[in-house]
This record gives sequence, structure tokens and C-alpha cells, in this order.
Amino acid sequence: MALSPDIQQKITTWLGAGYDAETQAEIRALQAQNQDDFLSDAFYRNLEFGTGGLRGIMGPGSNRMNRYTLGMAAQGLSNYLLQQFPGQEVKVAVAHDSRNNSRAFAQLVSDIFSANGLTVYLFEALRPTPELSFTIRHLGCQSGCVITASHNPKEYNGFKVYWNDGAQVVAPHDQNIIREVEAIQSVQEVKFQADASRIHLIGAEVDAAYLAKVKELCINPAAIQRQHDLKIVYTPIHGTGITLVPQALAQLGFTNVSVVEAQAAPDGNFPTVLSPNPEEQVAMQMALDQAKALDADIVLATDPDSDRVGVAVKNMQGEWVLVNGNQTAALLTYYLLSARQQAGKMTEQDFIVYTIVTSEVLGDIARSYGVKSYQTLTGFKYIAGLIRELEGNATYIGGGEESYGFMIGDFVRDKDAISACALLAEMAAVAKDNGRTLYQEMTQMYAQFGLYQEHLISLTKKGQRGAEEIQEMMAGLRATPPATIAGQPVVELRDYKTGVIRDLRTGLEQPTGLESSNVLQFILEDGSKISARPSGTEPKIKFYFSVKQPLKSVVDFDLASRLANEKIQAIIEDMQLK
Repeated sequence: MALSPDIQQKITTWLGAGYDAETQAEIRALQAQNQDDFLSDAFYRNLEFGTGGLRGIMGPGSNRMNRYTLGMAAQGLSNYLLQQFPGQEVKVAVAHDSRNNSRAFAQLVSDIFSANGLTVYLFEALRPTPELSFTIRHLGCQSGCVITASHNPKEYNGFKVYWNDGAQVVAPHDQNIIREVEAIQSVQEVKFQADASRIHLIGAEVDAAYLAKVKELCINPAAIQRQHDLKIVYTPIHGTGITLVPQALAQLGFTNVSVVEAQAAPDGNFPTVLSPNPEEQVAMQMALDQAKALDADIVLATDPDSDRVGVAVKNMQGEWVLVNGNQTAALLTYYLLSARQQAGKMTEQDFIVYTIVTSEVLGDIARSYGVKSYQTLTGFKYIAGLIRELEGNATYIGGGEESYGFMIGDFVRDKDAISACALLAEMAAVAKDNGRTLYQEMTQMYAQFGLYQEHLISLTKKGQRGAEEIQEMMAGLRATPPATIAGQPVVELRDYKTGVIRDLRTGLEQPTGLESSNVLQFILEDGSKISARPSGTEPKIKFYFSVKQPLKSVVDFDLASRLANEKIQAIIEDMQLK
């Protein structure tokens, strides 16, 4: 394909002053090889903030993660912070994960912050994202950032930005930061020369403060003491979890934690997996094999920046099965509320939160305990925003989303796999103390509330044309929504972009009560829910499916699960999403 004049101009700029010889040599090599498609994708746009900040494939180009796109983002953030906090000492915390270039990128943004007169607290080595969120408030910072691309493949990296409450940036700050970045006309405006006196290394003392907060979450220490030798297999999948998860479990009193040594060393190439995602069986396989060999009680895993948690348990047949994100969030919520009630810790101010694409069983569980529940848009920045809104008047207990994220307590304002691992281990210990397994606890929970079963399909649409296809799919669903899906009438349409919920039987409309987001939901007559949502951080459009199947007894769990899955597959086939 021929490169557009705009792209040609960007390439010319990158071959000019202000860009290093190595970057320019890479671009010229691509030109010499006539890699026009590659160059087009690398330069057709500028990287933008999504639900988590800046994220992209590493390499040269305005649409890539490199020292220049990251440098302009850090300079734009610096400019904005100085505007927002005039006359103050502006402090920023910086962390990074195990990815290739993460340490160099963390040092780069620290240098830029310091060159702009900001005080920087840089972790001495890799650390989990939730600890960065904690550190912002712990050290009284106005902002913070972590270099990570979460669970994306190894070619990705990112720049996730936080505000002074420890939560990811939201409107208007996110768009204002982007405007500051876009106002930079040249990389020569970026202050790359560090003021080393303003950069302070942090480490063990912050770890200790964070771990003390994790320990405070423990509800049933007596059960852990009795079941201290619970067999736990843990894998950090070459990520940051190795720095804190074993310590957190030991601090609670667990003495039999077996780490998957082949995946223990931080490594941005993630050599033992195709993708470091604990949602996927292949990423968990080494841990599952080790658990089987040891006859373990539970498998725990964390993604590279340790905000997502993966869990596996033995089913009734003794086979190891993965617990999905909705099931994990439901189990954690169920345990938090039931254990708090038994311990006499429940208050009338307690509330839980879950997102609009997360299982509705979380709301059912909360109602059964008389606890208020709220739903937010997808992303923990919205959960954190609700905590901020209700702070002082209500007590946040826990909250989660289907994508393997959960946050317990409010000392962290983002999803936290460290505290989730600690509480999941506690849950398994309590279950074993009562002569049951965590799998039995899950089936009992669903027997009480009905079997909610969910499924996710992600369609990847790469490049400029892919982004256009995603928008076309959403526009088509809005223009001509289906009247029936899998034989069930569509009775309600929820459009979070327009902010309107429309009853298709009566025509009545009501507001969603949430800010605008490009999400569509179709509610079927039997209560099934289908959600369509373009990803904010990846070139994907995601379809979420949720159905409910009656379940009178745990002995019928497998049958009910099969029937629920058949219902989901019928919906997928009818929507032609295979």
C-alpha cells in the first residue's frame, strides 16, 4: 500500500533532528525493505490513552511505545501536574513490571519528571501495579505511573497513569493530559536531562507498609493457623508477583507454598508461555502439572504486573479446573460478606461494586446479606471513582470485574492480585477447616443463588482498518439491533454511549446513570445478557455472554453447567460470532 502524505511527513520528522541514530536506522531499514504496511501502522496515528493509559507494541513510530512517544506523554503529564498544583512540591511515584525495556522506560520517565522539577519516588526494582497505587497515597504523591502492558504479549509495553487518590486517571484529567501531550510540537520540547537529586529510590520500607495492609484484610486467622500447611502452588508467570505474593502468604501463616521455579524469575520474554495471561489454560499448565504432582489444594497465579489473579481447584472428580474471573469475583464477594457477618464485622455502611459486564450473581449475593451493591462501567478507575464519591459516608468492602481483577478494601485503588491471592488462600483454608474444598464452596454458592454462567469472545482487529471495522460493527448493532437472539425476544436495549435504557416492549426509556461509554447490552426475555464493547487498550471488540440456569442442588451442578453452556453457544451461533 502507498503511504499517505500525512504518514510520509511523520516519517520525515522522525528522520530529522531530535531522534537517535538507532531509531532512524530502524525506520530506514523498513523503508529499504518496502515495509509500507508496517510503516503505515507504526505512524498512522499517535498512541492514545485508553481505559488504562498508553499501551502499544514497542518499536519506532508515533503509534508505538518508544522513548519518544513515552517521553512526550511524560512531558505532557509533567506540564499538567505543574498546572494543577501550582506553588506545591509535586511528587510522583514510578514503578515497572518485568517486561523488556520496562526498567529503562521507568528510568526515562523519572528523568523527565525530575527535569521538570518534580520529586520522584522510583522503585529500586520491579514491583506490582497495586503497590504503586498504594504508594501514591502512602507517600502523599499527586500522581504516579507504572510501566506495564499487563497481560499482553511480550512485544507490548505501556504507561499507566494514576492520580493523587491512587486511582487511574479519569475525566477530565485523562483528556487534559492528552491535550498537553498533543500541544508538544517536537520531541526537542521534552526535558530528557535528569536532575538526579530529585529521584529517590524506594523499596523494602514501602513493601512492609503495603504488606501490613494486606495482613489486616485477614478475617479468619484461626482457620489459617489450623490449616497452615495448606498445599498452595503459585506462579508469577515471569512477572512481579514473585516480589510480594510468597511474602504475603507467609505473613498470613501459610507454610507450604510451592512456587513454580521455571516461571519464578522475572523475564520479559515470558519464555515458558505464549502469552502471560492467567486467564488461559496454557499459561497455567506448568502450575497445574506441579499441583497434580504435589496433590495440592489450590493453584494461584498472577499476571506480569500482578493486578490479575488466576485460580485453579480440584472438581468433584479430582480433576484440576480453572476458576474464571466471574466465579473468582463471586467467591471472593461471597466469602467477604459471609465471613464478615460471622465475625461480627458487618455494618450498615458496607457496599460492594461490580461492573456492567460482570456476573449479576455478585448483586444477588450482596442483597442476600443486606449489603448495598453498585455497578460501574468496565475498569477499576470507575470502581475507585465510586469509592472516592462515597468516602466518609459508606465503607467499601470489595469489588471486581470479569477480567480476573478484584480489589479488597480501599488502601489500593486498583485491582490487586496480591491481596486476592491472600484472601483466596484464606478461603481455601477455611473450606478445608470445614471439611470441604473451594470447588464445593463454589457449587454451594451457585446452588443458593442459581447458576450464572458467562463466556467471552474477543475479536482482534489490528491496524487502521481493524479500528474502522470495530466502529462499523458497533454502528451496525445500534442502527439495526436484533429483535430476537437464539429464539428469545430482545426485551431491553442498554446503550451506554447515549446513556439510555429502552424497554423494547413498552418503548419506555430511562437513563443508565453512568457516564458515556461505547457499550451496548441486549437483555433477552429469559434474563440472558449480551454485551458488546470495544477494548480501550487492545485492538479488539469484546462480546460478553451471561445466562442463568436453575440449580436446586449441588449434585446437578454439572448438568446445569452443560445446559447453560448450550444456551450460550446457541446465542453465539445466532449472532454469527464464531
